Parts: sequence; structure tokens; C-alpha cells
Amino acid sequence: MQQVDATPLSDEELQGLDAYWRAANYLSVGQIYLLANPLLKEPLRPEHIKPRLLGHWGTTPGLNLIYTHLNRVIRHGERELMYVIGPGHGGPAIVANSWLEGSWTATYPNTTLDEPGMARLFKQFSFPGGIPSHVAPEVPGSINEGGELGYSLSHAYGAAFDNPDLVVACVVGDGEAETGPLATSWHSNKFLDPRRDGAVLPILHLNGYKIANPTVLARIGDEELAELLRGYGHEPFLVQGSDPAKVHQSTAAALDKCFQRIDEIQLEARTATSAVPRQAWPMLVLRTPKGWTGPRTVDDLPVEDIWRSHQVPLSGVRTNDQHLHQLEDWLKSYRPEELFDETGRPVAEVLDLAPSPSLRMGTSPHANGGVLTRDLELPPVADYAVPVKAPGAEDGEPTKVFGTFLRDVFRANEQHRNFRLVGPDETESNRLSAVYETTAKAWNGAVLDTDEHLAADGRVMEILSEHTCQGWLEGYLLTGRHGLFSSYEAFVHIVDSMVNQHAKWLKTVNRLEWRRPVPSLNYLLTSHVWRQDHNGFSHQDPGFIDHVVNKKAEVVRVYLPPDTNTLLSTMDHCLRTRNYINVVVAGKQPQPNWLDWDAAALHCARGISVWDFASNDDGDPDVVLACAGDVPTLETMAAVDLLRERLPQLKIRVVNVVDLMRLQGATEHPHGLHDRDYDAIFPPGVPTIFAYHGYPWLIHRLTYRRNNHNDLHVRGYIEEGTTTTPFDMVVRNNLDRYHLAMDVIDRVPSLRSRAISARQYFADQRTRHHAYVTTHGEDLPEVRGWRWGQQG
Repeated sequence: MQQVDATPLSDEELQGLDAYWRAANYLSVGQIYLLANPLLKEPLRPEHIKPRLLGHWGTTPGLNLIYTHLNRVIRHGERELMYVIGPGHGGPAIVANSWLEGSWTATYPNTTLDEPGMARLFKQFSFPGGIPSHVAPEVPGSINEGGELGYSLSHAYGAAFDNPDLVVACVVGDGEAETGPLATSWHSNKFLDPRRDGAVLPILHLNGYKIANPTVLARIGDEELAELLRGYGHEPFLVQGSDPAKVHQSTAAALDKCFQRIDEIQLEARTATSAVPRQAWPMLVLRTPKGWTGPRTVDDLPVEDIWRSHQVPLSGVRTNDQHLHQLEDWLKSYRPEELFDETGRPVAEVLDLAPSPSLRMGTSPHANGGVLTRDLELPPVADYAVPVKAPGAEDGEPTKVFGTFLRDVFRANEQHRNFRLVGPDETESNRLSAVYETTAKAWNGAVLDTDEHLAADGRVMEILSEHTCQGWLEGYLLTGRHGLFSSYEAFVHIVDSMVNQHAKWLKTVNRLEWRRPVPSLNYLLTSHVWRQDHNGFSHQDPGFIDHVVNKKAEVVRVYLPPDTNTLLSTMDHCLRTRNYINVVVAGKQPQPNWLDWDAAALHCARGISVWDFASNDDGDPDVVLACAGDVPTLETMAAVDLLRERLPQLKIRVVNVVDLMRLQGATEHPHGLHDRDYDAIFPPGVPTIFAYHGYPWLIHRLTYRRNNHNDLHVRGYIEEGTTTTPFDMVVRNNLDRYHLAMDVIDRVPSLRSRAISARQYFADQRTRHHAYVTTHGEDLPEVRGWRWGQQG
């Protein structure tokens, strides 16, 4: 790795930067420990210490150093920078710097730049009613939740896409670098277009230790590490040491070189008349001691530059006099009397080192993306609707039709460059390939003559890592742009933990008035459980819905459009929303179109509807057949057809649910139905047979408080899967039309004795199916050829 041999800082600038860094370190330690006496105007006593010591010190001094020097870069070049940190528990550092530069006070005016404000700053950290110990939504300038490691670099690239004037400095912890999501996200530089995108400056913080172990990258040697980083497509510059003066000079020199290289790469790409070869982007490797400037030993054990400095180096300060004295000496080592005046205000020499208000990283509008959000220009969705002469008379391919709408969303927003489609190599498979008529797939690697739809400025993002797709999209959304994640249903589970963090972020920002709403995180899950018969059990899992429903009701929405027009209406709605996680599950295979455009739009607006064309109950049903999902809808309609033929006197009500959260009560979810409306659709005492796309117990969970819950009987996926035919999949899970019809006979009291022959016929059909499918390898002719209203 290169070490820049230069000393760009004058003595005055060196002293100023060191003072700023010391001030940030002092404020960081104060947040972890102090409840009172923030300026040490009196000897430190146990009552000045917080009763519960929470926080992380080990990574903090390095983060403070980087923030300090990035401020210098901003001031010298009037640059627009964002700061993303992967070592999320370095929260004290970001809060300290935000307060020093004035961003914290601008956001929270009671935390003033004086002694009372400093006391509030200290008390609030990791304190009831305050802020978390890690970087969180409450922290100005942040987009990367610090509660979990691995996502910083993909978030940083997501922020840089389509932001040509922005540089995102991303600190990657060497512990974080061991995670799968982070390891894959190094490849994001192959998808960055230097002409139209901004830049990411990765900074590998190589301080050597995790919570209780050494880190891999710190122990493989410089040569192997350099080869690894160069292999990822970076030109690494090394800064190392423990002497603050030397490290300041080295950091300033290395950052100057990094930003010079960024400027050169972008200038070459933006002035060239033809494509230029992909360049190695610069990055910084910062090797400084873990817990730098903190206690070197505690209780005769080494602390600085080892894992013991990871969290709270001095844990017994309220009960151990030696620890208390060490803490006081530690705080005084930063010479706070030089950094803050008598009132507690940072001295002018420190304040003057902060960038101008419009360029402070803590008040970057990109980190409060709703400020910059521009509504998508959406074409009239009705123009894409398919004609429906009669319900179920003809098939459609929902995602293929939606792809044409998506194509024109790209076209309508081309000049704004504020929309991206991400997915793990599945855009074509998921029938969305119409988008390639407008845009290509982002790609900065080598291109062969046989390749299709690859371009540096493409707006479709495909990499075979769901983690990276998710991280890119989150970073893109949180900086104010729009997007859609298309995935196979079974494998979106890979990002379960990332969805957790994003849901928590959204839940928190909903109570922060200064955080402006950002575009929703939209999922289109297709190639779903019921149409993965060719891939088999490994590809069959509808459980992502269950995972999402666990999140706060104010944040999550789940939609199961049953056909083409309802998918169009649903997606048009989702692309307009803010601060939600919208999960849409829809098939890509040919399936019946049930509703014309007007009926589909009305159905989606209701979220749940009685399908009058399929019902004959005249307001007084013997049974309700409900369904949610495209295949469950098909099987329900086929079951109704069978019952109509075999039991024509039976009064059936058909209910379709497109908005799953309508099933919850109005007090539990904003979309929930009031009990009176629910009871009108599902009359108490009337059996309901519910065919559901996913695991059946979720429906019971959503409806357990409803009046007719004892009369609700749900069929869904019960972990029976294999490589088989489409109909055999539903038979294996007892979701097929024959089993639904048998359920009706079993649950309607008046049918149990007079519908024996019908029930026997339905059971025999299931037996015939088993024999036929294992002999012929395809479904029964009457199943393959079934159309609504034609035959049983």
C-alpha cells in the first residue's frame, strides 16, 4: 500500500486540527461517562458519573480523526461530503462532531453550544429518554443504522448513485469487513458510473480488534491486504501510527491524494468523447490503535490497542476510586481548558475549523433525503390495463404487463435520474424485460459482443447478492430517490435482518419532525411459492410476509394482487408512498384476469371486496370463500365453480383480499377494517374457508380478535414442496379446489348429510390427480383446461 510522503499541514493548521480532534474525543468520553460536571470545574465525584455506563470507545478516536480531516477537505475544496460509518457503535464520535460543527444544535436547539448544552449532550447519550449508543436516525447526517454491521458500503454507494457532485466517505470497520454483506459490497465500484454518479471513498479502519478477538484483515499482513483491496478494484493508501502529530500529517496527505484521484477519474470520464477504461478508485487504510488516547492499562491489564478498549475501558468509576481518578486524568489529558471557554462554548479556533453551515456533514440534505425528494413522474396507469371481456375468460402475465409500465416510469423520469430497479440477476426471469427498451443494466466491467443490455449509465442494478441490492436501494431511498426491489420470493429472506433495521429506522423517523419522509422501500416478489414447481422445495417459501408483518403497523404494508390489473393499480400506489415497506407478491406465469380496470382500481382502493360476479348469497351466505393471492384465488374460483355445479342451492359469498392488513382490526393497523365492516363481509356464525398464499397461521394471527374467528378455517402453504406440477403443489398443501370444496361440505352443517356424494367425488378427483400426475407428468385435463363458469 502507498504511504504518501508529504507534510501538507502548517504548524498552525496542525495545532488547529489536533485541537478539534481533542475536543471531539473529550466530548465522546463525556457522553459515555458524565451525568454532571461536564467541564470538570470541580473534582470528579461518583455522583457525576452515569449509573449505567453504556457505549463504545474503541473505534471512536479513529472516527473523530477522520471526521476532523474530512472537514478540512470540505473547507479547502468547498466539497459536498457525506459521512457513513460502519462501526455503528462509534455513535459518541458522530454526536460529538455534530455538536462541535453546530449541526446538533441546529437540529435540537436546547442542546446549546455552552455548558448547559454540553451537559444535555452528555446526559442524553445511552440514557432513558435520550438517544441510542450507536448511530441512529436521531443523529443528524446519518443514513446507516449502527445497530448491525455489514451495510455501510452498500448504503454509501446507494447514496452516490445519481449524485454526481457528492462524495461519500465510508468508514468500514475491520470487524465489519468480515461480514458477508460487506465483503460483497466491495464490488459496488463496478456499477458506479464516474460520469453521472458521485464517488465513494472507502476508509478501512484497521484498529485490529473486535469485541474480544483480533480481526482477520489486521492479521494477514500488508502485502496480502493490499492485494485483496487492489483485487476489489481500489488503489489503497495507508495511514498508520500512534503519534498524533505524525498521523495528522499522514491523514491530510493521504486524503489530499485520494480526492485528487477522485477528481482525475471523474474529469477524465466526464470530458471524454468515448468510453474510458474502468479506473481503480482510491481508498484509505487507517491503522491506529483501538482505544487510542484512552487509558493504556486498567487494573494492570493492557487496554489501549487491544480488545479491552472496545466498549467502556473504565467500568467501575462509581465504586472504584482508582478508576475514577483514571477517568479524570483521561478527560484532562485532552486539555479541555484550551478547547472550551468558561461558558462551555468551544473556542473560536475550534469553531472556525467547521465547514460553512451549507456544507456541514451533519446537515447534509442527502442525509435527510426527504428534503430532496421529487415525486416520480408516473404515466397514467390505466393506459396499461388489459381488457377483460369476462372474469377469468383469458389469461395474462401480470409482471410482463407491469414491466411495460415500469419501462415508461424510467422514460418519464430519465432527466431526473431518480429511479432505479434492483434485483439479483432476475429482471428477465421475472418478466420485467420491457425496461430494457428504455434503460440498460449498470455495468462498468468488461463487455463482450455477446452481452446484452449492459451500459455504464444503466439504471437496472443486478448483482447476485440480495444484501448488496438491498443496501444499494436503502442508500438510494434514504437520500431521497425512488426504487423497486424485484426478487424471487423464497430468496428475499436473505435480507430479513436488513429489513429489520430499515423498519426500525422508519419507525423512529416517524417521530422525528425534522426527518422528512423518504420514498418507500418497495418489493415485488414473484417466482413465488406456488409457481416454483420446476425448481422444487428449495425455491418454495412464502415466509417473508410473516417476517414483515412482525414490524410496526405504521411502517408495513402487504399486497397480494390476484391478476394483472390489480398488480398495476397496486404498484402505481406503492411508488407514490413514503416511509413504508411495501411488499407486493404477484405471479409472472399466465393466469386468469379477473377484473377490468375500473373494477381492479376500485378493488385495490377497498383492499378487500365481495366479488359479486362470483357470489350468489343475496346478502345471506351459507359459507364465505375468501382468498388472498393469485393461485389461491384461482383455486377458490374453481372450487366455487365445482360447488355451483354439484350443490346449486348452496349460497356462496366470494371475498378477495388484496391488502392483507385489512384483516387486522382498525386499532391494530391503519388499514385495518372496523369490526362492523369486517362482520358485514364475514358474518359471525357463517363458516369462512380462507385460501391464503402463505403460511395459514398468519391469517389466524391477524384475525384472532374478530367475532367469527372460531368459524374461520384457513388453507395455505404447509411446507409440502418438491419438483412437480403446478396443481400438484396446491394438492400437496391441501389448497386445491377439491379440498376447498370438501372443506365447505365439512364446515356447513346443513351439507354434512346431504352432500356425501359430492364430497366423495371431490375426494376421488384428488385420487385421480395423484395417479394421473405420476403417470403423465402433467395435471389433469380438466384442471389444465378449466375456465371460470364453464365446468366443474
